[in-house]
Amino acid sequence: MKSAKNSKWKELMIYKGVRGKVTHVIGIIALVFLCLVFALPLYWMVCTALKYEVYCFTTPPQWFPNPIKWDNFLEIFQRMDLAKYIRNTLVTSLVPVVGTLLSCPMVAYSLTKIPWKGGKYLFPIILMTMMIPAQVTQIPMYATWSKLNMLNTFVPLVLPSFFGSTYYIYLFRQFMKSLPTSVMEAARIDGAGDFRILYNIVYPMCSSILTTVAVMVFIGGWNDYVGPLMYLQDSERYTLGIGLQMFKTAAQPEWTLLMAASTIFTLPLIVIFFFCQNAFLNGIQTTSGIK
Repeated sequence: MKSAKNSKWKELMIYKGVRGKVTHVIGIIALVFLCLVFALPLYWMVCTALKYEVYCFTTPPQWFPNPIKWDNFLEIFQRMDLAKYIRNTLVTSLVPVVGTLLSCPMVAYSLTKIPWKGGKYLFPIILMTMMIPAQVTQIPMYATWSKLNMLNTFVPLVLPSFFGSTYYIYLFRQFMKSLPTSVMEAARIDGAGDFRILYNIVYPMCSSILTTVAVMVFIGGWNDYVGPLMYLQDSERYTLGIGLQMFKTAAQPEWTLLMAASTIFTLPLIVIFFFCQNAFLNGIQTTSGIK
């Protein structure tokens, strides 16, 4: 009887081991397939950017450019004022990063680590603002900035970040809830004020979520098309998104040049995410409630 039970137990363990390995292999295959699906458009964009125009729509499709035409990137710099567009886009992408990293941790710190009764009532109200679609506020915001005579400037694109963003306040709040309160209480006993605690103690402990939010804000500003289209009227202030759309309208048949411009537009985001991916993923994973 014991030998029969042992043999059944061994068979069960072998079955579970085989099933676990099969599940693991299937998971890897599924991940590889999804990676290929998501990477294929990016590869095709770069591939088209390096082709001659006559090879864009050949049948069967040319999966590797032969011969390679590097002059497409040189020509796109000659046809588009990329330096101006990149400078303007950096302004509308980097300044909001600074504003968000100054304002959102401050609000989150006041909601989590400063003992006051209004915090538990204020936070739900802040979350309610996430339910308002951005399209609903576009016309009132445009009218407000118009009354302030700030249209055709970068102010409507960068100034709101210094007053906080609901989603990033939520991320910082969830992360700060996991920080040890005893460290901050010890600093208060030693005479440190809240601002000093925030910038000297809390900020170093929030390096991962700071990087995560910085990357997300930068990518959002870099990809923003509707905001600059609404507020910017002078071509000297156009961002990459508007410049790329204008080139698409002006040179619609020239797909190789359009893909070259799109590659230049996308490359900084890939580089930033590549170098910041560890801190970015750690910031998301360690944020309570988003695991």
